[in-house]
Amino acid sequence: MDKIRTIIAKEWAEVFKNRMVLFTVAFLPLILTALPLGTLATMNSLGAEATSGDAPPSEFFGELCTGLSEMDCTNVYMLNIYTLMFMMLPVVIPASIASYSIVGEKTAHSLEPILATPITTLELLTGKAIAAAVPAIAATWGAFAIYVVGARFMVSDLIFGYLIAPMWLIAIFIVSPLLTLMAVSAAIMVSSRVSDPRVAEQLSAVVILPLLMLIIGQSVGFILINQMVILIMGVIVAVVDAVLFYFSVKIFQREAILTRWK
Repeated sequence: MDKIRTIIAKEWAEVFKNRMVLFTVAFLPLILTALPLGTLATMNSLGAEATSGDAPPSEFFGELCTGLSEMDCTNVYMLNIYTLMFMMLPVVIPASIASYSIVGEKTAHSLEPILATPITTLELLTGKAIAAAVPAIAATWGAFAIYVVGARFMVSDLIFGYLIAPMWLIAIFIVSPLLTLMAVSAAIMVSSRVSDPRVAEQLSAVVILPLLMLIIGQSVGFILINQMVILIMGVIVAVVDAVLFYFSVKIFQREAILTRWK
């Protein structure tokens, strides 16, 4: 554990010197928090004089808004989309950190001394994974907390109940950390095989595509996210996490990195 803690401290000391990483960790969550709150404020302001008795189009919203007015249904629908967008944070942030964790150290000639120490590959990659995952999870939870508090003053008790429904709490506090581990494992795998930090970050970002497809599907009404979808997603991501981390350790070749990367 001491070796892992040392790796984590070293990663944080070096990675956060990068301005792009700092922007991703600090400002991206703030932007993603301000966007839905601003949208909610605008929608409520424009819809203040709207008729509340109109029924929402059931062919688009399905059972999502049963018993709700058109304005309330729109609020619920937008809250769902923005909550899904919060699940992008634990994928985007660690990709920026983890992609530099190996390639960046190689470029700075600080990886070779680490590989020459008695630390095992599992300890090294575990430390790097934790160092990349913790800021992403903390930023996601913090941004979501601000979002929830802000939304509480903008929507009714009924609509707020949809926001803090068990489905979304599971998504943010359980599935999101699993997504973080998936992004970290993929980024470590990629960064251990390429020699350019920018290439590593771009390839690692591919992990976000399935989540983007869910957001787009929800936006156009192709799929309506429910608790079953979230649970299935969690199980699938947990299995993928285990597989990716196993292979990230297996394909990490210390000798090849020391001799081939020049």
